[in-house]
Amino acid sequence: MIKIKEIKVKNMNVQKFISDKVWDIQKAVGAGLAINALSGGVDSSVVTALGHKALGRRLKTYFINNGIMREGEPAKVAATFKKLGIQVEVLDSSNAFFAALKGITDPEEKREAITQTFYKNVFGKLVVKSKAKYLLQGTILTDVDETVAGIKRQHNVFEQLGIDPQEAFGYKILEPLIELRKDGVRKVGRGLGLPESIFNRIPFPGPALAARVIGEVTPAKIALVRKATAITESALKGTKAFQYMAILHEDRVTGIRNNKRVFGNQIEIRCWNSLDARVAQPTRISFDILESIAAKITKEMPEVVSVTYNITSKPTSTIEAV
Repeated sequence: MIKIKEIKVKNMNVQKFISDKVWDIQKAVGAGLAINALSGGVDSSVVTALGHKALGRRLKTYFINNGIMREGEPAKVAATFKKLGIQVEVLDSSNAFFAALKGITDPEEKREAITQTFYKNVFGKLVVKSKAKYLLQGTILTDVDETVAGIKRQHNVFEQLGIDPQEAFGYKILEPLIELRKDGVRKVGRGLGLPESIFNRIPFPGPALAARVIGEVTPAKIALVRKATAITESALKGTKAFQYMAILHEDRVTGIRNNKRVFGNQIEIRCWNSLDARVAQPTRISFDILESIAAKITKEMPEVVSVTYNITSKPTSTIEAV
């Protein structure tokens, strides 16, 4: 197993890190082409900016619309990076991902279905078409730690599990951020000149909103959690918390609508204080804010009759539910 030496923020020379990684990328790719996928999250955004600094137009950047992203995410991300001089091509692959997720309820199986669909099917075809030999990816050390420890299989970890991407998918993977944790990645983003709205954005999981649907992932369930996410993020953006989210539970719960008993959906809200996602504590949000989120969700989403708040630290909880 490959041992990765962590670069801690307190020991980090950001400009040296950037220049070293630019050189590493240039040396690996040579005169060839590389390709990467931008999700709009902190890690993928920073690695996209770093890759374009190293390769310019020889890095082809795609936004894969897997159908499980936040509200308006593809257009917003592409527009943001266009302002930075980086062209992003948006591809709609939602049908492929929903087909791969059909009938799957086990959390690890869902993550694996997304991984295989992305790397072997959707992105694999793009790599072949582009003739790129390298995929640039924003894997960070926490992704590796959680996967190797068996906490959860992160979609972007391969070599540490003994999987050779060249053999499995037909291309090599470059991971310039793998020695860093989230706080280090944010510093690199600042050093690259990215706007704070990008490098200080709350983390978002690789499996996207599929990580926030307990049970089978369907277009209808994603639509529900997407709406609840928009309401939650709008309400909690002023908390300065590390991360916050809405989760759709699988079981229906008893509720009341129009003075009649109904069986509706339950949304769980999570909000975390953390530095690097290894440990986290629930944010002590005022009851007034939580009450307003619950009222807005149940008013605007008639399918939902119950809203709860998670108060368990990581560990024993994890930041994401799935």
